[in-house]
Amino acid sequence: MLQTTRPDRRYAVWLSGPNTAAAEIARQVGYGAVVLDIEHGTFDLAALERFIPLCKAIGLEVIAKVLGPERGPIQQALDFGADVVAIPHIENAAHAREITAFAKFPPLGDRSFAGGRTSAYGGFTDDWVREQDSRTRCYPMIEDAGAIEQIADILALDTVDGVFIGPSDLSLRRARGAYTRDDGDFADLAAIAAAARAAGKPWLLPAWSSAEKQFALEHGADQLVLTMEHGALLAGFAAAHAEVAELDRLPSLTGTP
Repeated sequence: MLQTTRPDRRYAVWLSGPNTAAAEIARQVGYGAVVLDIEHGTFDLAALERFIPLCKAIGLEVIAKVLGPERGPIQQALDFGADVVAIPHIENAAHAREITAFAKFPPLGDRSFAGGRTSAYGGFTDDWVREQDSRTRCYPMIEDAGAIEQIADILALDTVDGVFIGPSDLSLRRARGAYTRDDGDFADLAAIAAAARAAGKPWLLPAWSSAEKQFALEHGADQLVLTMEHGALLAGFAAAHAEVAELDRLPSLTGTP
């Protein structure tokens, strides 16, 4: 039996592949959500179809950062049971209107029905359609200059439930170069947070550093992604290596050189 502290969905962990142990450890520690980086990770469809229900079964909310701004990847993640689709590379409000429609059923959007997991492998009703559109969430990623410039219009869309910030790409596409958490970066984050607050919709931030975590908490982020799988591995491996390297420099207790 998985022994855990009570999970908090505000705190998410970022996974780049279908790592069952990582999901279980995150849940055990108290994380309540997981971001699956399908865009840059190693998820194929078969793995994703199995991994999403596993994460949900152990109590993790699933945020699927899909392969791209296209119908197929969005619908597949939702059909497999994802709670949220985060859609990368949204260029502006017009693009957001077109692409986020794939996350909601008609008449609200243009999602296609599949008689699979989410409909208990059967048919569906109007009530089911309304429940799906209400329960599942669509977060366009704000990582393009055009998207931040039209953030209010994007958040005003009925097919948009909130936004997921991509700070690294946003910095590159705003001509600041590599993301260094400078004043310009935090000004953009503050503008997005203010727009989301004005629209009454949530926003999510990958917050690797203490400064980002503090910013997200102070500005009312709905969810913080606190660490990523590879970063956690690097930190753990580096800490163990540094510890033994320091011990190896100490004088030997036996007097042996």
